[in-house]
Amino acid sequence: MKKLRIYIDTSVVGGCFDDEFSEWSNLLVDNFRKGYLKPIVSDMLADEISRAPARVKDKYREILDYGAEEVATDATVLKLVQDYLHRKILDTKFKSDLTHIALATVHNADVLVSWNFKHIVQYAKISQFNAVNIEQGYKTIGIYSPREVVL
Repeated sequence: MKKLRIYIDTSVVGGCFDDEFSEWSNLLVDNFRKGYLKPIVSDMLADEISRAPARVKDKYREILDYGAEEVATDATVLKLVQDYLHRKILDTKFKSDLTHIALATVHNADVLVSWNFKHIVQYAKISQFNAVNIEQGYKTIGIYSPREVVL
């Protein structure tokens, strides 16, 4: 059976140390460790983690050790971000959120996982992101919290 390729954003890694989210973030990391799911990380995630506390950096390195696929921001990703901005799904001050979604989409992740319920894991926004994705020739992407994807 094909492993689901799961793009994670910064909230998931930081969530490992948050009382509200730690149970589910750590279960997701355990699913990566056991090889049930394939983590996808990006250059943007690495940059955001570089400014995080040491324990978050350590958790990120742990995820890398579980065979994470590393993807990078390129002109194709930035074009999709501009398409999202043109549609006014989010304001430019949330460009990093848009970039995470574009990275996951362009690099063909099965699912993007986040704890960001305001800008990413939100039904109306997901529909708008996927409308743009389809218009631009990409497949739709599932966007969920870790709680919804752990095995």
